[in-house]
Amino acid sequence: MFRRQRADPQPTEHVAVLLASSGGAFRAESIELAAKLANRGPVGVVIIAKVYGSSFGLPNPGLLPTKRERQDATDRVDDAIKQLRRLGIRADGQVLITRNIASGIANVAKARTARHVVLETPTQGSVRGFLEGNYESSIRRKLRATAEVESAPFT
Repeated sequence: MFRRQRADPQPTEHVAVLLASSGGAFRAESIELAAKLANRGPVGVVIIAKVYGSSFGLPNPGLLPTKRERQDATDRVDDAIKQLRRLGIRADGQVLITRNIASGIANVAKARTARHVVLETPTQGSVRGFLEGNYESSIRRKLRATAEVESAPFT
């Protein structure tokens, strides 16, 4: 009765393609690539809302995404779903709140048994790549046997 409301359960139905982003909006090229790889199959859309760390090793509510950041991520998922539906593709989506981008995307791809993952990669400078790491290669390693990772670094 007085329980804290949890987020919606994660979708687990099979998708042919998982369209993923680390938080940015999807480009038209990424959406078209996902639609082409899906071959009339369903597409799952996921956007990461990043948790920025911990305070003294403990979770801190101030480090979670704000209500506005969560709403922006939800709007981006909805826009991608609308564009996919205009192309005649069945789609659904979710916002994933996590600290680790690579593990989050890999876990969703495994849960949804996706054959392909289209990853919207941000353009990174060498310093940012060194500090944040290359999560694309980490996702490839985690999904080596189950799915192919297609990167969409369009400029």
